[in-house]
Amino acid sequence: MSKIKVGIVGGTGYTGAELLRLFAAHPQAEVVALTSRKEAGLRADRLFPNLRGYTDVVFATPDEARLDECDAVFFATPHGTAMQMAPALVEKGVRVIDLSADFRLKDLAEFKRWYGLDHACPNLLEEAVYGLPEVNRFEIAKARVIGNPGCYPTATQLGFIPLLEAGVIDPVGLIADCKSGVSGAGREAKVGSLFCETADSFKAYGVPGHRHLPEIEQGLRLAGGPEVSLTFVPHLTPMIRGIHATLYARLTRPEVDLQNLFEQRYSGEPFVDVMPAGEHPETRSVRGNNQCRIAVHRAPDGKTVIVLSVIDNLVKGAAGQAVQCFNLMFDQPETAGLDSPGLLP
Repeated sequence: MSKIKVGIVGGTGYTGAELLRLFAAHPQAEVVALTSRKEAGLRADRLFPNLRGYTDVVFATPDEARLDECDAVFFATPHGTAMQMAPALVEKGVRVIDLSADFRLKDLAEFKRWYGLDHACPNLLEEAVYGLPEVNRFEIAKARVIGNPGCYPTATQLGFIPLLEAGVIDPVGLIADCKSGVSGAGREAKVGSLFCETADSFKAYGVPGHRHLPEIEQGLRLAGGPEVSLTFVPHLTPMIRGIHATLYARLTRPEVDLQNLFEQRYSGEPFVDVMPAGEHPETRSVRGNNQCRIAVHRAPDGKTVIVLSVIDNLVKGAAGQAVQCFNLMFDQPETAGLDSPGLLP
């Protein structure tokens, strides 16, 4: 059986490197095209020595990479790139999975407001499927274009969705208090991401408004109705990988069995682990892994639910979730290339 041919546009960043790592363990897929203008001609395992012995793919410019001969192309690029290139690829029968925000927000005005760009292909955006398998599994399998969710939106939506779907919380005034490792800022050298700037420190950012807010609200409103409103505050923590979302909501049905609600909602989900009652998930438990690990608690007042949701921002928050979507699109086992445990210590 011939392998599924994969292309990656933008292979020098953290998510591009993570896609290469995950596909190295995929039994039915092979990365045959990898683009970078700056690194054209260089083997990927020279830039990422952890890949030595696992891939011999060489960086090429986008024009030389023959992306239109691939079965699927992943975009691990800045916002605005995928929407320029995707229409021509889709026309050639290539399925597109975009890890930027180009195909996440359905509202064109909201996209321009938060990203400062006019959308280049609104017709393709209209048909694009939001790549959260726990919500859109069947739509993903048939899709030509996937808008891969952001990292904060993944952890936050998976924590709130069971409560909103069941109608057991007040959808107004939800709070998402989230922390991320520094790799969420990307591989590009920036002063704010330097070790000396982040170590031994902790800070909030994007409090007046963060780009992931409309994406999170879009998903939560699909689950809980148009009245959903959210306060979302992200924080930067001095660790490399990981997101910890602490989520708060007021119960409208205080008698609900919260543990059972979450266990039933995510029963059979390969990448959502609902922990036993009273547990507290750690980001290190999902390091390098595609799991979202969740614990649900009731505050002492009995009227507030607190959900703890942790993911690896580069895996379930980016490349791993994209591979999960890829598996659904190409009728592969959903866990293919993704079923390794997290890394400890």
